[in-house]
Amino acid sequence: MQIRCFFLLLFGLMSFSLFAQQAPEKIFTFKIDSDIDPAMNRRVQLALAEAKRTESELIIIEMDTYGGAVTDADEIRTMLLESDIPIYVFINKDAASAGALISIACDSIYMAPGASIGAATVVNGAGGEAAPDKYQSYMRSMMRSTAEATGRDPKIAEGMVDEKIEIDGISAAGSVITLSVSEAIKYGFCEGEFNSIAAILQSQQLQSAELLAYEEDTIDKIISFFLSPAISGVLIMIIIGGIYFELQTPGVGFPILAAIVATLLYFIPYYLNGIAENWEILIFFLGIILLAVELFVIPGFGIFGVLGIVFIIGGLVLGMLPNQDFNFDFVPSSQLFAALLTVILASIAAVGMVFWLTPKVNEWGAFRHLTLAGTQERSQGYTSSFYSETLKGKTGVVHSRLRPSGKVDIDGEIYDAYSRGEFIDQGEKIIVISTEGTSLKVKNLEA
Repeated sequence: MQIRCFFLLLFGLMSFSLFAQQAPEKIFTFKIDSDIDPAMNRRVQLALAEAKRTESELIIIEMDTYGGAVTDADEIRTMLLESDIPIYVFINKDAASAGALISIACDSIYMAPGASIGAATVVNGAGGEAAPDKYQSYMRSMMRSTAEATGRDPKIAEGMVDEKIEIDGISAAGSVITLSVSEAIKYGFCEGEFNSIAAILQSQQLQSAELLAYEEDTIDKIISFFLSPAISGVLIMIIIGGIYFELQTPGVGFPILAAIVATLLYFIPYYLNGIAENWEILIFFLGIILLAVELFVIPGFGIFGVLGIVFIIGGLVLGMLPNQDFNFDFVPSSQLFAALLTVILASIAAVGMVFWLTPKVNEWGAFRHLTLAGTQERSQGYTSSFYSETLKGKTGVVHSRLRPSGKVDIDGEIYDAYSRGEFIDQGEKIIVISTEGTSLKVKNLEA
């Protein structure tokens, strides 16, 4: 009897030791609490990498989303299915559409009171209407295969997408499946109802495990800051204003440097989040090249200038939208409207800023040092004129476009000249208003 008790005690100690070794010591948590989009895709990727780096033995996702982009949901569910670390999801209110797909990809599903899962019909970005059947078929296949991979009923998973699927006791034809907590538990889409992650851990006797929460690092916080539409609008103003002032005062360097820095700060955050693609950035720079060709190579303002402006604005708008190869089916109309409004308002503000600042630039002491905008008056003993004062008041025509500098023809002679800031096209009549300096200062005769 004593020997039997000894072996029972030894077996109990070994079992407790084995359980202690198998129980997770580190549990990693992160949230999916907004739209499923490239930014959320990146968050999940970084969180899973961090869980692996910290050698966590369990991952718990806190879910509350109405869904989002199908392509990003597909990439997220693939990452979850391929994870070497077990993954639980705690649905805190909603796991709709793409959120349902991601939840089904997890090893275990837990739900808060009043939560729901389902309603995974694919909708387009133009008013939330159901997308064409090819997209529904794609979503059905993903839901089915994901449910099969995680041991859940694939027919119910398909019914969350297709309203035509009828399942006795669960759904009637004409409505997609959305499961409440009790229904999800009944049909194997939920392991239990809990108020919090802490309650889930207590039920699994894991309350003593170390809980690690994912937090954005400094770089990610900076990226999120520059993704704000307001900040994007300010950067667009700097880009457009910088390009204009550099064209007005070539060689100064500061305006174009500001435009370059603003362009990098604009596109890099969208690029890192998978929103801006290479071809969209290429469109923007192609627009700048076309505009430069129009201004410096081809006289007048024609097709190259118009295309340049369209390409620049198009590149800025497309860089803000998570479209797939120019396919906007799954881009929400609100997001498209916000991108267009941000770029248009910022462009208008930039034009207003240009008109307001242009006459003030040379008055700024700091800018005067950069541009040598100071004057040397004759009354102070300076005489720097290359031309006779008899040219003052003479009229002529523009020989090569003034933008604002160029050449003019006066009585058959070609002179270097510049305007007061405005562009004057070739062939237009001008009048000399000053002969000081190395170029004649002229204005449009008809102005």
